[in-house]
Amino acid sequence: MHSPKPTGYGQGLSACPQPSLTMFRTLLIIRTSILNRMHTMSRVFAYCRVSTADQTTDNQTQEIAQAGFAIAPQRIVSETISGSVQASERPGFARLLDRMESGDILVVSKLDRLGRNAMDVRATVEKLASANIKVHCLALGGADLTSPAGKMTMSVIAAVAEFERDLLVERTQAGMARAKASGAAIGRPRSLDEGQVAKAKKMLSEGLSVASVAKTLGTSRQTVMRARDGLSAMASVSFRPDLQRSAD
Repeated sequence: MHSPKPTGYGQGLSACPQPSLTMFRTLLIIRTSILNRMHTMSRVFAYCRVSTADQTTDNQTQEIAQAGFAIAPQRIVSETISGSVQASERPGFARLLDRMESGDILVVSKLDRLGRNAMDVRATVEKLASANIKVHCLALGGADLTSPAGKMTMSVIAAVAEFERDLLVERTQAGMARAKASGAAIGRPRSLDEGQVAKAKKMLSEGLSVASVAKTLGTSRQTVMRARDGLSAMASVSFRPDLQRSAD
């Protein structure tokens, strides 16, 4: 008994040549080669920083490894430098930027590893993004800061930092106003008291040099020159006829 001849869709499938085992193996090798090449092109780096010499970056490297990032030791840059230093001025971070290329990935444990404040971190991330380098922060769930979601996160952080800075300025100004109202002196203490200023002016009017007056009073030449400039300003006001008439 003959089997029915396939028609329609089944006939089309039977007409197509079936791939051989050799062809399947060849396609698998090509696919694996492409994936390996893509993985090789995306090198992963890590930047770890501590502030003092008695601290260690071991906790940061372990945290990065536990997050699933397998990073070669030669691609982990550790640095001991204060967080108050901008990222662009850190020697270790500068060397890291020189080594990284387009398509690479940078991993940090926290945002403060990348900069001294939100604005510095944002500038650093934007610089890396312009070079097509992705930045992953473990403290933010491993999010890529160069992605749209990461950029939104950075915008929120920058807005909060600006808000806190405005509050600090407002509190500082309010404190200065209260201190001034209570009669407290605002600003840097004066180098010379009123008697020393009068003595400096007298010595200058007698023809002594600024250097000799500064040496006598035990102060700097800049302080004596400020006293001298104050004397000149007073003299110019005293002898201006228009001001003299208005005073009369």
